[in-house]
Amino acid sequence: MKPLFTLHAGEYLVGAFIEKHFKKLNVWIPARDSGIDFLVSDRGNRRSISFQVKFSKDFLVTHMGPAFQQRLRACGWWAIGREKLRASPADYWVFVLQGFANQSVDFVVVPRRELVRLFSAIHGRAKTIQSYIWVTQAERCWETRGLKKDDQLLIASNDFRHLKRDLTRWLNNWTPLRKLSR
Repeated sequence: MKPLFTLHAGEYLVGAFIEKHFKKLNVWIPARDSGIDFLVSDRGNRRSISFQVKFSKDFLVTHMGPAFQQRLRACGWWAIGREKLRASPADYWVFVLQGFANQSVDFVVVPRRELVRLFSAIHGRAKTIQSYIWVTQAERCWETRGLKKDDQLLIASNDFRHLKRDLTRWLNNWTPLRKLSR
């Protein structure tokens, strides 16, 4: 075991959120990097769920034009190795979007297997998946990498429809932890 362990910002935000909202659950941090950032167990430590956490700075303020500033909450970017995702032992991947201008924190909590399927459908067989995830003020969440400006504007106006790119059902969806805490 290494004598010094640090959490990155996303891991801190996830851990703090879980401890605040799921008081009946135990949060465990591994002593070494095993591909799992958190293990969350029920009070009796009989059942558990594992999480891999990914954090991105907010690109809304620095990279998005005026048409997006009032309609989006946060925009994140991740580069994910396809093989790392496929082989990940984590049950869920959590993408943390901290919106600076909006002082918001959103979590996209996706089952790993579903994330593999989703990224394959959108990004094909790329070895490194470049993912842009946006959260709107209208409580919608989208994978936007590769979209044309017209489609991006439709997202901002809440008029975009594309099943493969819609991540809304996983936006702030902590259902697995609610089930674990019963």
